[in-house]
Amino acid sequence: MNVQTLPMLRFIDHTGASINPLPSWADSPTLVRFYQDMMLARTYDNKAVALQRTGKLGTYPSHLGAEAYGVAIGHAMHPRDVFIPYYRDMPAMWVRGIPMEKNLQYWGGDERGSDFHVIPKDGQQAEPSRDLPFCVPIATQCTHAVGVAAALKIEHQHHAALVTCGDGATSKGDFLESINCAGAWNLPLVFVVNNNQWAISVPRALQSAADFLSDKAKGAGIEGITVDGNDVVAMYDCVLSALDRARKGKGPTLIEAISYRLSDHTTADDASRYRSDEELNQAWQFEPIARLRKYLMNNGLWDDAQEQALQASCKEQVEQAVEHYKNLPPQAPETAFDYLYEHAPSELNAQRDQIINKAIRMQGGNHG
Repeated sequence: MNVQTLPMLRFIDHTGASINPLPSWADSPTLVRFYQDMMLARTYDNKAVALQRTGKLGTYPSHLGAEAYGVAIGHAMHPRDVFIPYYRDMPAMWVRGIPMEKNLQYWGGDERGSDFHVIPKDGQQAEPSRDLPFCVPIATQCTHAVGVAAALKIEHQHHAALVTCGDGATSKGDFLESINCAGAWNLPLVFVVNNNQWAISVPRALQSAADFLSDKAKGAGIEGITVDGNDVVAMYDCVLSALDRARKGKGPTLIEAISYRLSDHTTADDASRYRSDEELNQAWQFEPIARLRKYLMNNGLWDDAQEQALQASCKEQVEQAVEHYKNLPPQAPETAFDYLYEHAPSELNAQRDQIINKAIRMQGGNHG
């Protein structure tokens, strides 16, 4: 079954044609900005995969095909909303002001990649982010999001929390318990499921018997909607509305975004073992960046010269982030102990001291 034929919220189809009147917010500058951000996200993704293949990055989860999903989420959220991401969410985090080099640090095994400040696009001073770091365990971030949203409600903050996950996470108890709790407590929380059709090697057809993953919202008594995750206009409009409902105390929403994982699950995976080239080639016809580019060019909002300039700019920005990442001083070896516990057990102190003393000897006494 071609999932693109399913009924879902959509404004622009895969040919770049507008099939429904665009929302009032979707003016030319906004759509061009979305396209520029999506292109930067893909340029970064290609570079990150190359860094992993050459031993300069650890195992990396590509977001190829999820650019509209992430960029829409990042732009729809208010600065004081709280984002609880899963591991394939670099585009949304970058739009929300987290530097690209922080993502590289994280996947390079540097714990400092989870300690980030927001860098405002207007050049103002960076400030600590309210967003949570990446979550790699499946669906556990949904329970964290319930706690965050409950705190926002208890403190009478007029902000919302938004948590993301993949389609595979919707089969976990953590997810189901979280949407149930969010509904029972009427929390200001939005769940966005990136239904990219593959839970590692498990296809969507075997993942759940439900016609739509958004149908799972019914059991929790919350709003559920399915949207074309390859259409950035539909994604942004849907997330924008759900966040507005949440901030106004009208309850949580479960959004299922239909997309397709065009990459391997991670760089440690080989998707050719479990999916056909024919399926992948068909999915490329619906990918989000080409779709928006066609729309912009069809409406005289973009041309080849702008495209070449954008590609050059994206490459320059990504290379600058990579150089910054490569030139960062390494963490002190004893910090391997510092992030395990809030208060380390006393029996670890001797081991930590041994590592410090060894580092001092190896550096000729110049350990900072």
